[in-house]
Amino acid sequence: MDLSLSRPLAFFDLETTGLKIGGDRIVEIAILKLLPNGEKIHYHRRLNPEIPIPEAISKIHGITNEMVANEPSFNEVAGEIFLFLENCDFAGYNSNYFDIPFLVEELLRVGVEFELDGRRFVDVQAIFHKNEPRDLKAAYRFYCQKELTNAHSAVADINATYEILLSQLDRYPDTIKPDVDFLHRYTAKNNKSVDLAGRIVYNDKNIPVFNFGKHKGRSVAEVFQSEPSYFQWMMDGDFPEYTKRVITKIRLQHFGK
Repeated sequence: MDLSLSRPLAFFDLETTGLKIGGDRIVEIAILKLLPNGEKIHYHRRLNPEIPIPEAISKIHGITNEMVANEPSFNEVAGEIFLFLENCDFAGYNSNYFDIPFLVEELLRVGVEFELDGRRFVDVQAIFHKNEPRDLKAAYRFYCQKELTNAHSAVADINATYEILLSQLDRYPDTIKPDVDFLHRYTAKNNKSVDLAGRIVYNDKNIPVFNFGKHKGRSVAEVFQSEPSYFQWMMDGDFPEYTKRVITKIRLQHFGK
């Protein structure tokens, strides 16, 4: 079953120096852009993270410091990545929780404004876990009857993810539809995150509230009104740049400064 697209859908996968969004860096990015006419366009880069890749991480994805020493930095290619993803919806494996927040944070870190409003996100892992809870290698074996022999290579992982989604559409025709709007809703995060890291979420009344710390469950605007210093504490703290932009927007909406 083919996907029904109204605009390009970009499948992408990242290999990184670690799992900390805002602290770790990308060492490899692979993107498969699927156009509404069925055409596929590929983008692949290895990057110099400008910080050491821990040995334990290199053992997972196979990319060492020596392999990326002469590669461009993320800052050098951020513009071309931004243009490649222009007007695209996003898809990936565990992308709602890792790849999308990580990439957006990296773009913001180097000064590239990247808006998510209006974009749709399709997380293939969410479909898999709702129907057959397992990991990517098992998903590839289950849905495609193939072995993923080069796992943790960004190119191998992202092509496998695309093949899995097509097989899922064939396997669950009564459950999921080949439409990005539907897949976006079906694979969306359950916690109604306002920011990508899940530090700010919508409550049952659709009001942004804190999802951590001493103010968990309280309205962000209410906290900033009663404890103005909390905003500056977050701005000065080790929070993702996107989270800081979200709380700044909330503060401006309510207090105009």
